[in-house]
Amino acid sequence: MAKYIAQIIVLGAQVVGRAFARALKQEIAASQEAAKRAGGGPEGTRRAAANASTGLTLEEAMQILNLDKLEAEKINKNYDHLFTANDKSKGGSFYLQSKIVRAKERIDAEFKHSQSTKPPQDEPSRPKDTS
Repeated sequence: MAKYIAQIIVLGAQVVGRAFARALKQEIAASQEAAKRAGGGPEGTRRAAANASTGLTLEEAMQILNLDKLEAEKINKNYDHLFTANDKSKGGSFYLQSKIVRAKERIDAEFKHSQSTKPPQDEPSRPKDTS
């Protein structure tokens, strides 16, 4: 009887060990893929911080708001439409509405960063007043 119990314990440990190893390999692969997508360096660090603060990646946020590229007008238009369409008083979902808000926050953070890193456009040079 003790022999069978020992065999069951050993087999169970092997199954759990294999499952743990497989999960670890998948996690390492996912982590490497995420690092590759983030770009690494300071930009990757900034994106990782933005992802952690909102709980969404930029890609997920763009999918939620149905965006192809970051355009301020389209961001606001889609946000307003989706937010009002999912209003709880109209039978919408508070969960979806909160996901829409988080997506807008994430996109706004990225949009703000992309606007702040653009080089300022040169102003036309004016002649100096020497009077």
